[in-house]
Amino acid sequence: MTVIEETKFETYTLGAATFDLSGLPKQYYTLVDGSKSIIWVQPIFQALGLKSLLAASLPIENFTHAVIYGKEYTAVVIKQQGNYLALLIDPHIELLDDQFLQWACSFDATSLKNNPKFQVI
Repeated sequence: MTVIEETKFETYTLGAATFDLSGLPKQYYTLVDGSKSIIWVQPIFQALGLKSLLAASLPIENFTHAVIYGKEYTAVVIKQQGNYLALLIDPHIELLDDQFLQWACSFDATSLKNNPKFQVI
């Protein structure tokens, strides 16, 4: 993946949240000059809880990602090594392809702490 492609993906990221493997939120990142609202995290928390309930009674293996479409956002939840990463992306941009998912799987959300565009909530 090229640096230009990685930069494109990060440019369209409007927020991020990390969750532990049990689905509990750990950190939130929002745009410095955008909305500080993290209301979009609630459906992700609920989806991860539903996934856990289903996994307890059904053989759900190899979960890699889920997409949650809202009126004002699109959130992509990716299972990473040791946690879940949720990315809030512009709902009007078509990014959801294999390249985006590959980038998201390896994206280190803690790098947003050093990105002047984002703040930790």
